[in-house]
Amino acid sequence: MILFPAIDLKEGQCVRLLKGEMDSATVFNDDPGAQAKLFQDAGCAWIHVVDLDGAFAGEARNGDAVDRILEAVDVPVQLGGGIRDMAAVDAWLEKGIARVILGTVALRDPELVKAACARHPGRIAVGIDARGGMVAVEGWAETSSLSAVDLARKFEGCGVAAIIFTDIDRDGALGGVNVQATADLANAISTPVIASGGVASLEDLAALKAAGAPGIAGAISGRALYDGRIDLAEAVGLMAEPAKEGPRC
Repeated sequence: MILFPAIDLKEGQCVRLLKGEMDSATVFNDDPGAQAKLFQDAGCAWIHVVDLDGAFAGEARNGDAVDRILEAVDVPVQLGGGIRDMAAVDAWLEKGIARVILGTVALRDPELVKAACARHPGRIAVGIDARGGMVAVEGWAETSSLSAVDLARKFEGCGVAAIIFTDIDRDGALGGVNVQATADLANAISTPVIASGGVASLEDLAALKAAGAPGIAGAISGRALYDGRIDLAEAVGLMAEPAKEGPRC
């Protein structure tokens, strides 16, 4: 499994939100490039970046900060937030982003996701953010009537590289990752699933590895890395170890 350290961008700074609320932002670093370099130097093989302002605006708002991240590191970067049309997908991939994450548009226009996968094989991920099991969009400001599993199933077989599943109610709250919901999703589809939201300890990462869901390909962690609850080097090492089979979720 892969550990994806998270860089959430708001007004050019690295922040973390509590349960997706923009007015709850805590600034952890005002230099996104330097933060990305710290993650790379600690052994991280990927970096996960979200343009929070872009997610609300529906278009890029932290392009300069993303550029600084790309200049600072050699490891692949995946980016989400406000990417809603093919032109934006093309532009980010041409700029050097390794994988684009499509969230709101996956619900609004699933055919665009499928077209993007055909055009850029292996470079499109779908972000599914759920509140109470139901998909939330527009920077988590709206909750739909579609379940996370049902949305994920729409993209089976079309070449989506990964489903990034976030439990909004746990995001930034350090209350523990929702292992059961993540495993249920991973066991319901063939697309790899990356867990997000609430990863607060090495025990959370170990629980994901032992969940009996081979489809869980990795986990995203943010606040717990920034405040030292998770030692980054230990986490990278743990995720690289072979999974120890536990009770199947």
